[in-house]
Amino acid sequence: MSTGKVTGMVAIVILLLVSPAAGSRDTGPIPGEPSSLNSWFQANVKPYTQRNGTLDPALETAEAKPKTIMVRKDGSGDFKTLTSAVRSISSGNTQRVIVDIGSGVYNEKIQIDKGKPFVTFKGSARSVPTLTFAGTARVYGTVYSATLQVDSDYFVASNIIIKNSSPRPSGKLKEQAVALRIGGDKAAFYNCRLVGFQDTLCDDKGRHFFKDCYIEGTVDFIFGSGKSLYLGTAINVLADQGLAVITAQARNKEDDTGFSFVHCKVNGIGKGAFLGRAWTERPRVVFAFTAMSSVVDPGGWSDNQHPERDRIVSFGEYKCKGPGSNPSGRVKFSKQLTPQQVNPFLSLAYIEGSKWLLPPPN
Repeated sequence: MSTGKVTGMVAIVILLLVSPAAGSRDTGPIPGEPSSLNSWFQANVKPYTQRNGTLDPALETAEAKPKTIMVRKDGSGDFKTLTSAVRSISSGNTQRVIVDIGSGVYNEKIQIDKGKPFVTFKGSARSVPTLTFAGTARVYGTVYSATLQVDSDYFVASNIIIKNSSPRPSGKLKEQAVALRIGGDKAAFYNCRLVGFQDTLCDDKGRHFFKDCYIEGTVDFIFGSGKSLYLGTAINVLADQGLAVITAQARNKEDDTGFSFVHCKVNGIGKGAFLGRAWTERPRVVFAFTAMSSVVDPGGWSDNQHPERDRIVSFGEYKCKGPGSNPSGRVKFSKQLTPQQVNPFLSLAYIEGSKWLLPPPN
């Protein structure tokens, strides 16, 4: 390959990685020191009462007079099921509705339609409720197999376990089983556990924020066309049987989407797991300040047997650590980023968070 071609390929990768920063107004980059994360978050994501006039107008209206409804399996709340609680919310809702969920296991397939924004699912950190269902692609189609499917904007979840209880895929067709599908814009997840095997989290579309979460799976278990920031999140890979891939980001053409993982931890069972694969032509995934165990394949990334995608994928890493982060064995189409290249992914500006992101509910 000629020097000119190599230079052109590098330029393409840099352009694809840096482009999200254009027009950003957010400030306060995520610090490199993990001990500073909480203070950084508190300084950059203040409560609604301190943000008047800076948030999306519709969100400010919704947060002004929040309403709480209680779900308790024993009948002591307003509803016994999440399905009935969601059904009670009016279509075209303009008010924040906090669904306070009591402890226990809720075996339901829950859908929040696009016309019901400003919904919060809140559990207790001391007794975290579990939402579970055994939906599969064979019955519902992949993305619609989700235990919790959210199509509305401004959704928040805190202290919730969301699980797809279908068995581990055996290799047959249509065994994908989604725990959570988030298709609404401007959604935040705090201290949530997402549990499944193949396709656990469908980060479908929109801007999303995950903090202090746990995501477990086997193949493509964080996938979709979302533009999301994952902060301080534990990723547990079950790589002990067959192919294991963490991300299948679905960016095509020049879409402004991608996944940014910052101060995360990649652990698991087995070896040979890929950080991501080129499921589509131009996936964009960055891991920064992330600890990677030996579960990660030395090559790091896969072009999904499409070598023609090597020159246009955007797979980047920055100051990661641990035995799975060694750059010496990485595939040539991935990139160890410079500070300038990674900066757009180390800011709430990546998801325009200053306009909508709020702290978790008390």
